[in-house]
Order: sequence, then structure tokens, then C-alpha cells
Amino acid sequence: MWLHLIFIFVQIRLLTEIQEIFDLYDSMERKNIMLSFKGDMSCELLTSILQIVENKLDRFGESTKVKRRMFSILVECMQNLHHHIHDVVPDEMGETPSVIVMVAKNVTGYSVITGNFVRNRQVEELKRKLEEINAMSKEEVKELYKTSLATGGLTEKGGGGLGMIDIARRSGRKIGFGFSPSGDGCSFFSLNVKVDQES
Repeated sequence: MWLHLIFIFVQIRLLTEIQEIFDLYDSMERKNIMLSFKGDMSCELLTSILQIVENKLDRFGESTKVKRRMFSILVECMQNLHHHIHDVVPDEMGETPSVIVMVAKNVTGYSVITGNFVRNRQVEELKRKLEEINAMSKEEVKELYKTSLATGGLTEKGGGGLGMIDIARRSGRKIGFGFSPSGDGCSFFSLNVKVDQES
């Protein structure tokens, strides 16, 4: 009797897990996710992601201009992940928290989505910079980029916020972002960058 109940419980659990896998797949299909990665940040990761995205864009017959913008934005987003990952306290196993990178196709073009943990003390400054960039017109963003390059003002991370300015400049759209508190003095920082096929 008990053995039979345990067997039924295991079967139900397996079916639930299989359903969860399908639900994840189905959700990614409906959202047109071309690439999804969760794991450690590395140079090899960047190379792999760029190769996968290039292959997908080739299959979609994208112009060189769109591919160049996508690559530039992906590289800047990945550098942003790399800059912030070293600031976060490793977990109890000594592991640095994972990052996420997704690329999705949408009606007007593509979305580059990233997520990583940052220290809570960085949240206000990041939020202020992003809100400042988002409040600007395309022309103002281009001018800010030129000024930042000319003055060479750098932050402790080495970029003076230049990466975010370049992302906004190349996408021509407002940068979607958010912060979700996660405990341990950290927040999860999400970016959503739209890349239009026409601009």
C-alpha cells in the first residue's frame, strides 16, 4: 500500500516537472525568445552569444546596420554585467551570483534583456543616470556621448556611464530598467533595450 502511494507521488512529481519544462518552453516561444542564458559571466560567453545572435540574424535576413547595432548593444550590455558582477558578495558556497541574458524578436525589431545583482548602494546612482539618459532626446543623447568621449570623465568602473549612453544612442529608444531588492544588501538589476529594425 505505502509503496504504491510513493510510486504515485513520484509519478505525479515527474509529470509536474515535465509540465513545468513544457510551460517554460511554451512561454519562451510565445515571447519569441531567440536566446536565453543564465550562468557565469565570461569572455567565452560573450563570444558564444554573439555567434548565436549572428546566426539568427542571418537567418532572418537582417541588414548589416541592424546586426552592427545589435552587436554593439550586446557587447555594452555584457560589459555592464561584467563590471557589476565583481561587486556582489558571493553566496554561502563562494559562488558569484549568475547573470541572465536574453534576446527576443518583437514586432518592431528585437529586445536585449539582461539581469544581474548589484549592491544596494549602487542603485540610486544607476537609477539617476538611466533616468537622466531616458529624459533626453536622441540628439541630446548623441551630444552627451560626444561630450563624454571628449572630456574623458571616468567613473571608478572606467566608463563615466559611457556604456549606458552608448546603448541609448545606438538603440535610439528609452532604456527599460528596474531594480528588485533581493536581500544581502543587493538588488537584481534588469535592463531591456529595444533595437528597431528600421531607424
